Amino acid sequence: MVQQVQRMNKAVFLDRDGTINEDVGDFCSQEKLVFIPGAIEGLKILQDTFLLFIITNQSGIGKNIFTEEEFIRFNRYFDMFLKNEGITIKKIYYCPHTKEQHCLCRKPNPYFIRQAEKDYGINLKSSYVIGDHPHDIEMGQAVGAGAIYVLTGHGRKHQEELSIEPNFVCSNLYEAAIWTMESLLCNKKGG
Repeated sequence: MVQQVQRMNKAVFLDRDGTINEDVGDFCSQEKLVFIPGAIEGLKILQDTFLLFIITNQSGIGKNIFTEEEFIRFNRYFDMFLKNEGITIKKIYYCPHTKEQHCLCRKPNPYFIRQAEKDYGINLKSSYVIGDHPHDIEMGQAVGAGAIYVLTGHGRKHQEELSIEPNFVCSNLYEAAIWTMESLLCNKKGG
């Protein structure tokens, strides 16, 4: 019975760089952290209904641009900044590998989504992925979650590369949050 209640959790899996904060290339320094306008407000809207997770490819670690320890320190700062804004990120998942390493955890592989599904009792059919890269959309649709493509970050640049139609294309995370909540109310997604 408890297991069934747990499975009712809805989640939003967010890309980080280019979706929540400005994508300035491989970085993990507080000085370069700039939040995209509307992102904080969008996260606040989403967390009223969803558990929030971040899934991010961080090949800067694999390329030796910064260390995993530096990245973890930056994550603590990032997480604390959001907590001070009243936002709780349940977990930040990251792939430290380069594309050439062909690992299991790099997006678009849904490795981390499957891990969150198991660890946090996520109902993926009632969940969403939001990101600025085609691999975010591929990852979401691979597990039956809704997929929302934002035009911030690399969004405009890679829009023509979308091989799968997202559920929604929008200007930014705030607009994605509004659409997601309206979608739930209208039951457009059917999940």
